[in-house]
Amino acid sequence: MTRPTLTIDLAAIVENYRRLIAQVKPAEVSAVVKADGYGLGAKPIAQALAAAGCKTFFVAHVEEGADLRAAIPAHTIYVLHGYTSAHRALFADHNLSPVLSSAGHVSDWLKSGLRTSAALHLDTGMSRLGLSEADLVTIDGSIAPALVMSHLASSDDPDHEKNAEQLTRFKSLSRRFPHTTLSLAASGGCFLKPDYAFNLVRPGIALYGGNPGKSPENPMRGTVRLTAPLLQVRSIDRGDTVGYGATYAASGPRRLGIAAIGYADGLMRSLSNRGHGVISGVKCPIVGRVSMDLTTLDVTNVPEQHAHAGAEVEFIGANQTVDEIATTAGTAPYEIYTRLGDRITRNYIGAR
Repeated sequence: MTRPTLTIDLAAIVENYRRLIAQVKPAEVSAVVKADGYGLGAKPIAQALAAAGCKTFFVAHVEEGADLRAAIPAHTIYVLHGYTSAHRALFADHNLSPVLSSAGHVSDWLKSGLRTSAALHLDTGMSRLGLSEADLVTIDGSIAPALVMSHLASSDDPDHEKNAEQLTRFKSLSRRFPHTTLSLAASGGCFLKPDYAFNLVRPGIALYGGNPGKSPENPMRGTVRLTAPLLQVRSIDRGDTVGYGATYAASGPRRLGIAAIGYADGLMRSLSNRGHGVISGVKCPIVGRVSMDLTTLDVTNVPEQHAHAGAEVEFIGANQTVDEIATTAGTAPYEIYTRLGDRITRNYIGAR
């Protein structure tokens, strides 16, 4: 095998789901599986969570929902990007529920004649998708949504004043729907005060092992292991350079391992000369630029019997969490996961 491998622990994802149930009870815990389950595989993840009792799922695009439907035939699938008449057949054929975030969405949905339950998305201060108070006046009484939701902008920071502002705004706007299921919290919101949970929470990154907050202690269990094999081990001398642009020069004799993974696989170029992989428990710095298909590591400190062609390099796992590699890359764990490419072999272990 010369390709990188991503091992996804479905049992760990289910355990995180159960941890969230304990955290927010009696609220229902749904699952956000958009972007192919954050790059980890929406279908096997949804099936594992459905078997564990999850009843409600969220995707971004209607095509994602249509593709997912066969895997969870009896469960509610909400489409976050709403409804357009051009997609009527997909909503009808796959029993999908739109999240309506504009007066136009609501109007188109009512004209569709479809009877699937729909959600309303209220803008409580993120200024992204969502119905304003003025929009609610125009649609007042025209629709009885199954769910009313909004989205927190700063839920990973419990002390951010925006959280309380949005909570107050959501309570005010949602009074128009006194007997409807309410949802404000995504992953970070699950760990705010209990009144943020309402009736349903919508975790994504927390299910997949990412830290939902800024605390150094992550309450979630890691769920993935990203590895790639070494294709070659070679020696260089003082002054020899590595990779495009010659951005690294050896200060003395070094041994290098060339790993079969690059930015085309999702290993971010910003890890050049700053990230690392792990071989047999030894941290191996990335030297030179991460290229499209290859990444070079300094394996000088790895015993030669463990650093050879075919040896496994771990980039995410027990030795380096997704949050740690994201911090090194200057991004968020969401981007690390969703950039993982199709060339990576995906293996599923645990509950399925």
